[in-house]
Amino acid sequence: MATAHHADHPTGLSRWLFTTNHKDIGTLYLVFAFVMAIIGGLMSLVIRSELWQPGLQLVDPNFFNQMTTVHALVMIFGFAMPGFVGLANWQIPMMIGAPDMALPRMNNWSFWILPFAATLLILSLFMPGGGPAGGWTIYPPLSVQGGMGTDFALLSIHMLGISSILGSINIIATILNMRAPGMTLMKMPMFVWTWLITAFLLIAVMPVLAGAVTMLITDRHFGTHFFDAGGGGDPVLWQHVFWFFGHPEVYILVLPAFGVFSQIIPTFARKSLFGYDSMVFATASIAFLSFIVWAHHMYTVGMPMAGELFFMYATMLIAVPTGVKVFNWISTMWRGSMTFETPMLWAIGGVFVFTIGGLSGLMLAITPVDFQYHDTYFVVAHFHYVIFGASVFGLFAAVTYWLPKWTGHMYSETLGKWHFWLTMIGFNLTFFPQHFLGLAGMPRRIPDYSLQFTEFNKWSTVGAFMTIAAQLIFFYLAIRCMKGGAKATDKVWEGSDGLEWTLSSPPPYHSFTVAPKIK
Repeated sequence: MATAHHADHPTGLSRWLFTTNHKDIGTLYLVFAFVMAIIGGLMSLVIRSELWQPGLQLVDPNFFNQMTTVHALVMIFGFAMPGFVGLANWQIPMMIGAPDMALPRMNNWSFWILPFAATLLILSLFMPGGGPAGGWTIYPPLSVQGGMGTDFALLSIHMLGISSILGSINIIATILNMRAPGMTLMKMPMFVWTWLITAFLLIAVMPVLAGAVTMLITDRHFGTHFFDAGGGGDPVLWQHVFWFFGHPEVYILVLPAFGVFSQIIPTFARKSLFGYDSMVFATASIAFLSFIVWAHHMYTVGMPMAGELFFMYATMLIAVPTGVKVFNWISTMWRGSMTFETPMLWAIGGVFVFTIGGLSGLMLAITPVDFQYHDTYFVVAHFHYVIFGASVFGLFAAVTYWLPKWTGHMYSETLGKWHFWLTMIGFNLTFFPQHFLGLAGMPRRIPDYSLQFTEFNKWSTVGAFMTIAAQLIFFYLAIRCMKGGAKATDKVWEGSDGLEWTLSSPPPYHSFTVAPKIK
């Protein structure tokens, strides 16, 4: 029977269309994510090219706003989220000793929704009246008035949300029901833990976004006035409902990356993860707190002082479990036998860049200060330090770490390091100057600016082109590795004693006061 099954194993196109294999589906997700990253990256170059100098150069202001809107939606819903679901599909069954995901057919379906949703999102730019131009936050009244492109984008968001919910159900069912005997919850690798918590976050907030988007669609086409002040509605209601989704969404994007860092740093420090239990509880605390801080995006709407104080203190509280995580990563590296292969560079770089984003987030948390920073480039810089710093660095860390395991081939370490350093320099060149632009008062989402902002904008644009160019190295490296190359050994990362896939589960008790020697 087994031989007949293998003989029937589909090949070619049908293998990918109908697959229920978690590794194939993980690959599909990752390929889709990086295709979307190219599209979103090119949009960012349109934005940065327009901002090369003052005045209007390339595009009209409305198209500029469509670019900022669709760039963000593509990067968040098309690149970062599917990328981490791809990692979850590949790694979680292997990490918990399961034969596959719990719901393999639904797994296939949750992926195949994505290309259609993405097509709608891209097509929105070509509709009469242009694409959505209300920013990725789709604020009314801009989103109530937009043309047909806005409808395409709203429908696309619905579909992307359905995919996320299905994927999350699958991940939770797999982790809770399919762990190997003896793998208790507190023995799971950190990557599995972060995904379990992320999946619960997704199931909690995606329906909220779906409700908000549905209300917006009825406002646009069925005569309701949820967000239309002219009909007795309230545009600020949209902000409350949107950010109740939007703030946990930020942690949906970064928690799986924290899981990746917690796998990689112990491997290349050759020590077990410091403070495993506290890492789990810190992750859960961040997830819980993310639900009660949403209105820190809304200090300027005129909420009561008591509300502003509550959201300020709740937001600053998130710094505590986040600080615990950073402390634990640093403590893991402390006195370890560290080596700096490509995945470790991405992990350390990600922790570093994310920490800068966390510190600027603390600044934004302080209500009276935020009145100055709100809607300036300071917020753009903060957001990119958090999302690029954790999510994108985490994705590159994970792919370079697990690619030898996935393909059986080793990629070029030299190219990997070039990719890391060019991206790291390009990224900081792009976004660090934007802190100063924001502090000096340059508003975001506007294609023109005052003369005094020219120099920092030029640095920023150079950095953006450098960052996107660096990704060509990554695509070359990954494709070459998939096609062949040096065989990966059993112990891919030399000197880690073959523990590299499991190191962040609590290991047998032993003293690491003296770091093990590298062979």
